[in-house]
Amino acid sequence: MNREELMNILPHRSSMLLLDEAEVIDGVSYAKRKIVGDEWFLDGHFPDHPVVPGVVLCEMLAQSVCVCLDGTAAPDMHTLLTGLEKVRFRHPVVPGDVFEMKSEIVRAKAPFYFAKGEGFVNGKRCVSAEFSFALMQKETE
Repeated sequence: MNREELMNILPHRSSMLLLDEAEVIDGVSYAKRKIVGDEWFLDGHFPDHPVVPGVVLCEMLAQSVCVCLDGTAAPDMHTLLTGLEKVRFRHPVVPGDVFEMKSEIVRAKAPFYFAKGEGFVNGKRCVSAEFSFALMQKETE
């Protein structure tokens, strides 16, 4: 899936859609994001040595696993991150890197989903995490 196709699944838009492409194979999501250097999250993090913030890497993993829900969520539903556990950062992700993610849902107890994911650059693991999210009905005004 490209960014346009991802927008049919994920609610994120503009600068908050943090995936360039994704596909699901046997229940596992494989996603990518090319870090070009002009992203909003690099502004000031850090001057003269930009590094993708860890919280952004975790958000990328969370978005990548939500691709596994394609067709599961009703149009009036959306996902909310509810927890992060066992997060480990091993190597920084910097401009020029292609950040590759592998994530999957390991357990579900509606409305909660429990997942795990890893992110790599050139085959080197940069981050791993276990996380949870909830599929919630959108609030109407």
